[in-house]
Amino acid sequence: MSGKKLWWTATAGVTALAVAGVAGFAVVADRHYGDLTHDPAFVAEAPAPLLEAATAASVDNAVLGARLRELAGDPALGTVHGRVTDTVTGETVWEQASGEALQPASATKILTAAAAILELGPDDTLVTEVVEGSAPGAVVIRAVGDVWLTDKQLDELAARVGAAEQVIIDTSVWSGEPFMPGWDAADVDAGYIAPLEPAMLYGARLGATSGDVPRSHTPALDVARALAERVGAATVGLGPAPSDARVLASVESPLLTERLEAMMKDSDNVMAEAIGHELAVHRGLPGSASAATQATLDVLTAHGFDISGVTLADNSGLSVHNLIPPRLLDDVLLDAATRPPLRPLLATLPVAGASGTLTERYGELPGRGWVRAKTGTLTGTSALAGVVTAESGRVYSFALLVNGAEIEGARAALDGFTSAIRDS
Repeated sequence: MSGKKLWWTATAGVTALAVAGVAGFAVVADRHYGDLTHDPAFVAEAPAPLLEAATAASVDNAVLGARLRELAGDPALGTVHGRVTDTVTGETVWEQASGEALQPASATKILTAAAAILELGPDDTLVTEVVEGSAPGAVVIRAVGDVWLTDKQLDELAARVGAAEQVIIDTSVWSGEPFMPGWDAADVDAGYIAPLEPAMLYGARLGATSGDVPRSHTPALDVARALAERVGAATVGLGPAPSDARVLASVESPLLTERLEAMMKDSDNVMAEAIGHELAVHRGLPGSASAATQATLDVLTAHGFDISGVTLADNSGLSVHNLIPPRLLDDVLLDAATRPPLRPLLATLPVAGASGTLTERYGELPGRGWVRAKTGTLTGTSALAGVVTAESGRVYSFALLVNGAEIEGARAALDGFTSAIRDS
């Protein structure tokens, strides 16, 4: 295969992701207007191409690498480790201590998402059931790890269940401590995390369905109470579901890709931990936080990724004990940009200046609209890892971890760094 054809192959996959939203609208429009009849569509002759496709010869990665080395020296970046890769040639354009681990913050979610896609598949869902309890008038919610439950779904369950005297919720699918070492208990009321329980309404948010609002300290019981209110039950509690109980009703979670997109968009730690637990259970491990991180690393290793130097204390990046070399993050992103299995990962990443945690960033910088990346923020830590399409049409993957730097200054420097790739 020629270099020119290879470029089109690699770039087409990333470009397809950028137009996925438009394609989705077309599907909806077709459902509404598919019955209309009309004259044959006007067909215009294809114009001559205005630009020559980028080839290895027309892209000067040496110049780009020199520019990135200069930008990496910005004092605002503190200690920065990272790597930038040309996804067409596989060439490392720039790197700085890329094999040495730093605190990654929420860039950790890239590993969680990649392992989930590879192990569970993009169309995976969770099914929460309500079954008959052992006592007369009792029903049991069999929790499976769905933290995306909604009021509408509880309405559906209640309508099928009818009246009940008691609602019990079985949380045995998950085990272990509900709160991880390295987390701050204040982060529950701050809205960044909730006790790890396998059923939650809107990720255990209180008084809202999205955003960093206070989270519940009893998320599973909250689900039981919400169903109890709807079916007229006087009491709620925790307990096991009878193994052979008749299923009265069930609801299904969104697809894994939809759940991952929601997780990445708002950098939701609860969702990340739930997906990690799901991964562990799927692999026959206990539904615990330690098993979840082990499952993540096991899946990545099984698919050929080098996890040396990695320490995972959680699946969300909230823990201050996490350490990841940026080389691994870039390896995952490079794989997603060049091979089909992980390609759905790229569509989950926020777009610079347009969505999620990147909505308010990039201003008028050249990277606006062209960078797709996962952010990461903890005290003294800023991360950015994703892909960017350069002016040449060449797609680059990158992973940048900054420790020991003031957040706002580091963010601005990272946005400028990735915009320089866009300018190449």
